[in-house]
Amino acid sequence: MFDDEYFMRQALRQAQLAYDAGEVPVGAVVVWGEKILAKGHNQVEQLNDSTAHAEMIAMTSAFNTLGSKYLPEAVLYVTVEPCLMCCGAMYWSKLSRIVYGTHDVKNGYKKTTGSNWPFHPKATLTDGVLAEECAELMRNFFIAKR
Repeated sequence: MFDDEYFMRQALRQAQLAYDAGEVPVGAVVVWGEKILAKGHNQVEQLNDSTAHAEMIAMTSAFNTLGSKYLPEAVLYVTVEPCLMCCGAMYWSKLSRIVYGTHDVKNGYKKTTGSNWPFHPKATLTDGVLAEECAELMRNFFIAKR
């Protein structure tokens, strides 16, 4: 069955790829209907690009796949609360829904926006999907770095 946990597990697989490459382990997938349209994981270090976040890479791939600058019927699954930059891209892409795993009190959008909604007005948000698994991967990464 294709549900939020199924697609978040796919995002976690992407996060593991980032982890294995020495990147902060964040993964994302863009889903259209019940089909994964695009995948991405952090590649900031590999590409030497501070904007190469998992969400940005997945959305860019989805735009290219569809030949469109908007994703109004798509859902983005990401393992960690998006940063403000990624929220801006999500806003402009007109995603219908954003689903994330664990909160990011240090770099997540809530740190900057507080209670203000940074997503498109028609978008919905679900958080906490497989939160512990997503958080554990992040914890393990930073413990290993220290």
